[in-house]
Amino acid sequence: MEMNSPVGPNALDTPGIVGKPIDRVDGRLKVTGGARYAYEMQQDNVLYGFVVEASIGKGTIRSIDTRAAEQAPGVALVLTHRNAPAQGTGNHREACPVLTGPEITHYGQPIAFVVADSFERARAAAYLVDAKYHRSSGNYDLRRNLSEARVPKPGDAPAADSEVGDFAGTFASSAVKIDLTYTTPLQSHAMMEPHATLAMWDGDKLILHTANQMLNQGQQAIATTLKIPVENVRLISPFIGGGFGGKLWVNADAILAAIASRQLKRPVKTALTRQQVFHVTTHRSDTIQRLRLGTDQNGRILAIGHDVFSGNLPSEQTYEGAALQTRTLYAGPNRLTRHRLAPLDIPVASSMRAPGESVGLMALECAMDELAERLNLDPIELRIRNEPTEDPEEHIPYSSRNLVACMQEGARRFGWKKRNGKPGQVRDGRWLVGMGMAAATRGNPLRLSKANVRLDPGGNATVRTSMTDIGTGTYTILAQIAAEMLGLPMDGVRIELGDTGFPESPGSGGSWGAGSSGSALFEACKALREKLAQAAGMDPASARFADGSIASGEQSRKLTDLVGAGMDADGEIRPGRNNKDFSQQSYGAHFAEVGVDMDTGEVRLRRMLGVFTAGRVLNAKTARSQAIGGMVFGVGAALHEEMTLDPRFGYFINHDLAEYHVPVHADIPAIDAIFLAELDDRSNPLKSKGIGELGICGAGASIANAVYNACGARIRDYPITLDKLLSALPVRA
Repeated sequence: MEMNSPVGPNALDTPGIVGKPIDRVDGRLKVTGGARYAYEMQQDNVLYGFVVEASIGKGTIRSIDTRAAEQAPGVALVLTHRNAPAQGTGNHREACPVLTGPEITHYGQPIAFVVADSFERARAAAYLVDAKYHRSSGNYDLRRNLSEARVPKPGDAPAADSEVGDFAGTFASSAVKIDLTYTTPLQSHAMMEPHATLAMWDGDKLILHTANQMLNQGQQAIATTLKIPVENVRLISPFIGGGFGGKLWVNADAILAAIASRQLKRPVKTALTRQQVFHVTTHRSDTIQRLRLGTDQNGRILAIGHDVFSGNLPSEQTYEGAALQTRTLYAGPNRLTRHRLAPLDIPVASSMRAPGESVGLMALECAMDELAERLNLDPIELRIRNEPTEDPEEHIPYSSRNLVACMQEGARRFGWKKRNGKPGQVRDGRWLVGMGMAAATRGNPLRLSKANVRLDPGGNATVRTSMTDIGTGTYTILAQIAAEMLGLPMDGVRIELGDTGFPESPGSGGSWGAGSSGSALFEACKALREKLAQAAGMDPASARFADGSIASGEQSRKLTDLVGAGMDADGEIRPGRNNKDFSQQSYGAHFAEVGVDMDTGEVRLRRMLGVFTAGRVLNAKTARSQAIGGMVFGVGAALHEEMTLDPRFGYFINHDLAEYHVPVHADIPAIDAIFLAELDDRSNPLKSKGIGELGICGAGASIANAVYNACGARIRDYPITLDKLLSALPVRA
């Protein structure tokens, strides 16, 4: 099916299994240790690899002595650029290929791979590799290299710049205007499972058990890098312990394990240490963002401008699209958004949960809060006054948009009318208490996806697709769709995911996973329903499926009587005109209440609420969990998370979970997320929208706005830590 027109009434419109808060079908496997992750996969005669990292930020390897490592107990191979095979260029040049020459482009770049008969021996031998370097001066700090920033050319990504009307002239003449700069820091994905791979060869065919979110894309990248046919590469990843975008791309663990396994003719297993994850894999770039908003006396935006600087390796074109949501969120006839990319000699910057919107809204939604104060307007009222009737830059209708309803319902539930608009007026003992809010939006993409569903003679269904589950609940959602469409109980459906031997899918990323793979499964089930109806001599349009049977009028047949030795069908979904003719986003509103210690500047989140619309909710429990997880991510972005870079060496100082601070249970008190009823018939056959990244969008801004309301300190450099607040706190009498 290609999405070229609205979806009419279908089998999911009648209340059933889809949408219910059903427990995860893979939950028991995970809590009992039955779910096997990449590094836990077992293989006879396996060897273990350990990555050796460059200890300089830029330069060349002058010499690399591997003799001591090669002679260490249990060592089978030491790979360096001197004995690694020639490789092709994959999706990310700096992630694959590896060990291609003496040039060092960033700190932590793999320079050797030690393989031994145990992890401990490989690690010990890795420290015996003696590398000496010719050091070069590098550019490591974004702020110091703004003069070198260029217009990125990101291929099929949105254009870096957009302009509508006369922004400069209108902004200059606006009755009310603000011109503010916000910064967000470098961030790491910090997922629970580190990057890991088990590689083995069967003749000329490669099998990789690997932690990767997008297997078909990874399959192509590995084939290109190793210069082998894509059909000779199989990636398997049924369970992934979190990714947040950090496992979208093929990383060094997969390529090095594959090369070593081919040379040694034995399986090779490797996992990056937590410290290595910070430098060997990708991260979120820091940003410098300038917001300019000009309005009339009534608060209607006349001019909106958003300039963004981010950084990446000189060879990369990927930029942090922090102004992309500014192009569509609020009305305004005169508009300017620009992105500039500074070349930096630090590890590759790439997608991290809600790339663009997550950090862009931390600036835009705080700027809206500051504008509301300047206008003496309630922040929600300001946003309502600037609610667009169509996409303000593309001039196309929205497929669905219920942002105002989210704000109004959130305000009612949160008690927003009790908020004192003047900062520093509410106290609870030594705590200054404040409320803040922010809007949320995230794009709703659809990707090509395929699925197969088969009914066996016993009446049980098996679903196969290369889609992955990174903890988002894919297994459960797909089981609900198949059970609903075929009239089966949940335990009568088996979901098989994460294998490039299955029908192609886009994988998990970009909030397209459930909508794309679920729609492909919907189409496969629809095709199977037609086959079953024909076998039963019934009209597919009027056939009903329930309790393992198909019925039409007074007729009823058991599915087991129709399938013979088995019956299957394929389904496919493709984006079409709907994705171009309609502006498609999910929406929400965040509300936060914080306390700020008037003596120390310590910030404590007291409660938080998110209200969202994202089309049909496929599982109420997993949707709420995803939204809350994103909101917690936003708490970290506002108050905790920051990779500290040593600008002398391009080295991330706090490269472990002891010093890279993320929220823990004690940081998160009362938090809730709700979804308002919505169907989007132009999104996909499920009429759903993406959820996975929506929760983080705007969450941090609501906390920053609450901090200001609590104590009157407007911190524009994230994260908001007590050292930044202390000097801005009011003096106690």
